[in-house]
Amino acid sequence: MESDPSDPRIMDGTAWQDLCATLERSSRLVVGADVPATPRHRAEGFRYLSRFLAAGLVNCVSHNDPDYPVFGRMIDYTMPWGLDNPDCLYLYAPLRGGAEYRVFGNRGSANHVDFQVNFGHFANGELASWGTVASLDGQDLAQEKDGSFELHVGGSKRSGNWLASRDDVEFLLVRQYFDVWESERPADLCIERVGAEYPVPPPRTDQIAARMEKLASWIERGGALWERMSQGFQSMEANSLVVHMPEDAGERAGMRGQAYGMGHFRCRPEEAVILDFDVPECHHWGVALANHYWEAVEYASRQSSLNRSQAQISPDGHFCAVIAHEDPGVANWLDPGHNVDGTLTARFLHAAIPPQPRFRVVPLDALSAALPPDTPRITPEDRREILERRRRAVIRRFRT
Repeated sequence: MESDPSDPRIMDGTAWQDLCATLERSSRLVVGADVPATPRHRAEGFRYLSRFLAAGLVNCVSHNDPDYPVFGRMIDYTMPWGLDNPDCLYLYAPLRGGAEYRVFGNRGSANHVDFQVNFGHFANGELASWGTVASLDGQDLAQEKDGSFELHVGGSKRSGNWLASRDDVEFLLVRQYFDVWESERPADLCIERVGAEYPVPPPRTDQIAARMEKLASWIERGGALWERMSQGFQSMEANSLVVHMPEDAGERAGMRGQAYGMGHFRCRPEEAVILDFDVPECHHWGVALANHYWEAVEYASRQSSLNRSQAQISPDGHFCAVIAHEDPGVANWLDPGHNVDGTLTARFLHAAIPPQPRFRVVPLDALSAALPPDTPRITPEDRREILERRRRAVIRRFRT
């Protein structure tokens, strides 16, 4: 066993003290001058910090041993950050250059799955410092009839499921996109470093010092990045959405082949915002609302997002949704969760052309007259049933 170098940052407690100081400074993300000072924003903000810390513990500490990797939830329903997608289950496993890994298990039945080898780390807080080395689209994944498969990462190029690696790789990201939330089930995945010898050796002080330093960077530099990103999109024209085609999405840890739409919604309590676009042919699409902290608005008990299976589309392929603080009785309601301002996001996977979103802001009491006569309506009883099924489906997805 390799000898422990007795890293002084751990031996004298400096690493922990530095982390605690970083946590104390991070309160500026909640009480800073540019943050709304309402009681709800304060409560939501400190909840965000605690959940962002929990995500950092997964991605920087507890699931950050590339010699003995274990998949962890990079983003979870209970720890959203970085404009998470309500349709997605994100898994993270650390990698290191020069090592070979074997991923195996059952693909599950999510509408789409994607495996991505990345360099850099979200803790760096710099978009230019991370990117993608290789990715495997689930449509190209070779698997058995029962959904079982094996994927190799690194090592010599081989036939079958294989992803290249290089010296600066840091993690494997697995995305699973769920379309029919109630019936699709997550993948059952394991990852092992080829040649690893067990049992897992005790941690060394230099390893723990490096992980704690990365966690501090996650909070300080990563938190600052997401703050800038959120503020940037909320500085856009109110009720606008710009869709970028996916030429570069797969180069910077985005989903290869996915068009990303980012925008700003603003809906006052007495207003309704009508969003509509022609749905392009694609493998998966969804729209979602996010709050000031770039968390998806609570999406289990609120209909704050819609995908192609949840939305009702007109016979000619037209999507029309209503953002409103009160249930307008419209099937395609997007509930902002009491957020007057926030980020509006849309994702279109393998779309041939980008949609052209349109917005209208109308008084809430004039909404019915502003909508097309054939707009799908819904009763309060139906809404309660939809939300109950939605909540249970989300809990099932994340309970294991």
